[in-house]
Amino acid sequence: MKTFPGNPYPLGAVYDGYGTNFSIFSEIAERVDLCLFDENGNETCVTMPEVTGYCWHAYLPMIEPGQRYGYRVYGPWEPAKGHRCNSSKLLIDPYTKSMDGQIQWDEAVFPYLFDEGPEAYNNTDSAPFMPRCVVHQPHFDWDGDHRLQIPWHETIIYEIHVKGFTARHPEIPEEIRGTYAGMAHPAAIDYLKQLGITAVELMPVHQFIHDQHLVAKGLRNYWGYNSIGYFAPHNEYAFDKRPGAAVAEFKQMVKALHQAGMEVILDVVYNHTGEGNHLGPTLCFRGIDNAYYYRLAEDARYYMDYTGCGNSLNMRHPHVLQLLMDSLRYWVLEMHVDGFRFDLASTLARELHDVDRLSAFFDLIQQDPVISQTKLIAEPWDVGEGGYQVGKFPPLWTEWNGKYRDCVRDFWRGQEQTLAEFASRFTGSSDLYENTSRLPYASINFVTAHDGFTLHDLVAYNEKHNQANCEQSQDGEDHNRSWNYGAEGGTDDPDILALRRRQQRNFLATLFLSQGVPMLLGGDEIGRSQQGNNNAYCQDSEISWYDWDNIDEPLLRFSRQIIRLRAEHPVLRRRGWFQGKRIHGSEVKDVAWFSSDGTQMAEEDWGQGLVRTLGVFLNGETIPNPYPRRDPVTDVSFFILFSACNEPLPFTLPGSTWGACWAVVMDTGQEELPEHPETHKAGDILQVEARSVVVLQRCDI
Repeated sequence: MKTFPGNPYPLGAVYDGYGTNFSIFSEIAERVDLCLFDENGNETCVTMPEVTGYCWHAYLPMIEPGQRYGYRVYGPWEPAKGHRCNSSKLLIDPYTKSMDGQIQWDEAVFPYLFDEGPEAYNNTDSAPFMPRCVVHQPHFDWDGDHRLQIPWHETIIYEIHVKGFTARHPEIPEEIRGTYAGMAHPAAIDYLKQLGITAVELMPVHQFIHDQHLVAKGLRNYWGYNSIGYFAPHNEYAFDKRPGAAVAEFKQMVKALHQAGMEVILDVVYNHTGEGNHLGPTLCFRGIDNAYYYRLAEDARYYMDYTGCGNSLNMRHPHVLQLLMDSLRYWVLEMHVDGFRFDLASTLARELHDVDRLSAFFDLIQQDPVISQTKLIAEPWDVGEGGYQVGKFPPLWTEWNGKYRDCVRDFWRGQEQTLAEFASRFTGSSDLYENTSRLPYASINFVTAHDGFTLHDLVAYNEKHNQANCEQSQDGEDHNRSWNYGAEGGTDDPDILALRRRQQRNFLATLFLSQGVPMLLGGDEIGRSQQGNNNAYCQDSEISWYDWDNIDEPLLRFSRQIIRLRAEHPVLRRRGWFQGKRIHGSEVKDVAWFSSDGTQMAEEDWGQGLVRTLGVFLNGETIPNPYPRRDPVTDVSFFILFSACNEPLPFTLPGSTWGACWAVVMDTGQEELPEHPETHKAGDILQVEARSVVVLQRCDI
């Protein structure tokens, strides 16, 4: 086969219309073979003719998109020194843009012999059991598509699983359910638009593997937090199964969502890979240059594990950082995604052991002209020591606010806490973000997420019920801050069911009335249940998929209405912080807090843990921080009553200085929003239902 030296960059397989340039990095390699496969699986190996700066490269004319390939790396097998090269193992190109097939679990994909231990060299060829990399077709007609750049304060995020959302959707053709094509179908798009979503946050779509121990139990890695290809869209989600076709199908999905006005955010897993610990398989990085790609322990046979998944990528080495940055830029520039949510992001900041908010990774993000302009969301924790870093990420970043989740859950189940924390979380958590010059939208507010109970299950179960995971319910969080209200799981008791429905409305109302960016767990708006499973990571089944035949229609209507209320009123999604002071042009404060007797709360009221009611006035007349290139923002004012009490509560409206007339536009004590809002005058006494939220809109102007 005719071969030329080619170029060391770009890494990966790049088709130029005449042939393909291949390049792979390995500092430890003594020789690298490019392995080409035909449709029958026959292998032809080409030794890479040249190495430049540890990048092994070759150019092969006439190699076109659709060509399947992999690598074999020759080098030292010295586990005690952290070197695990094994040329009998076919390796995935870290830069491959597409993959064909899945791993078939066999002893051959492991570098050692099971019977002899992890340092016994296994020379069985793994190629028959490995997926193939694919040279992809880079050309696609975007038809003018571009990133939408919806402002953060106008963003409403919907955490969604590509397969779970569409797998049972009756209006989506059966053959494309569970795929990128299914997500792009008008029925899916229309549903999201009617809900009011501005951004879908896709659970992992980088190529991932299904863990051997799960497959052995008949389970799968449904969530996908086990990446093995940081450039390739996961091929099982592609309707078109031709080699390389997943790339175009993913792009078409992004294009369709953009045309509907919705951004695409990827949940990315750069903290670890699917190769696991020292007992794991050799699929890619381990066989290419183990000691370079991974954080090794003092005993180099083992891995530092800040993720609970067996390994952690080595953020101290430039080619690892380059891999991550190249991947991020590829998804933005070539796949047109709008942002990223970084799983266990604290791991990315561990250059030595401690979490360092000034680490090289964050420095690179800060100075990158492409990535710095996208939406960046950190999951600000990992499982290592000192890994809980909520509120401590650099200024460009937003964060999943775990403190918001915990505080709101505790408030509505009546746990003792200070009202001061609830007020802080409701107004954007300035205690966490203001001192780093960030604004309220730095807080990604959520009550539920993929990891934990769904909203339905949060109010239906006291305990997790994870038996289907085949781990004796040892997996999953034990402290869920949930409450079943008197019956575990299903019940026919009408009082319990009514209270559960009301609490779901309370959680949704709190989420969408809070300052910051709301994130809704996909399916919460229709009452999706996982039957009490709070760790359904391995449930690629009806436990996880949306049940479109049993939608909670009243809850869906309420969700649409509360999202619409937020979208229509800038005071509910301010760009700047409340100051609690009188502002120019207004006779009253921008925000004020009230006790149930209609008087402003005194300093001593904030520390009382047993007080479960408060009212908040939001001044819409004059809002600082006008939108860029727009006139100053004005809105109506709102008065919001929160009551987590067990009994109905009389609540006195404040005096006329704050508003002479108020209309009830939402009351979670009722199943439906009122068609003709009831009005009240200043000083009137409202009877607020037990455990409910009442939203009043000023109507005297």
